[in-house]
Amino acid sequence: MKDSPKLILVAVAAVSLIGAGCAKKHVAKTTPPAPQPAAQAAAPAPAPANHYTPAPAETASNTPTSHYPNAATRARIDELLARIEDAYFDYNKHTLRPDAVKALQADSTELRDIIVQYPDYKLTIEGHCDERGSEEYNLALGDARAKAARDYLVGVGIPEAQLSVISYGKDKPVCDEHDETCWQKNRRIHIVAEAK
Repeated sequence: MKDSPKLILVAVAAVSLIGAGCAKKHVAKTTPPAPQPAAQAAAPAPAPANHYTPAPAETASNTPTSHYPNAATRARIDELLARIEDAYFDYNKHTLRPDAVKALQADSTELRDIIVQYPDYKLTIEGHCDERGSEEYNLALGDARAKAARDYLVGVGIPEAQLSVISYGKDKPVCDEHDETCWQKNRRIHIVAEAK
């Protein structure tokens, strides 16, 4: 057992060396930030207090996100359509008279400015005739009247793709008397918004 104190001394020296080696490790003064997981995107920097941030519905080009107007805009379109009087035609004619042009141009510029923003919003131009003539003839004449009005509206800038025509011929009169005053009221075009 004489060797036992030497053995203990050697063991203590070995433990001291091992402990001394561990004591020399350098500890970082500040810990680096934890890495973000790869799937998580960096949060955007907050906008300065005076910076204008557009609303989600707006884009840089002011193009609406919807191709169909909201209720308030549709109400304004309906108001304009109600103010645009029916355009009337002479007997057996489909050319626009000066009073018909005046009726169409009254609010067509504002209507155009709204409509072009909503390419899915469509208008229908109805062509009508008086009771005289055959059904086939009046359908063709009503179609020609509606197309004349469409051509005018395209000329002021309403996209043709947003305008459709339909002829009712003599089938939907606004007046049922059998005289020229009544027939004149029936020779017309009427513009309506298409149902969505």
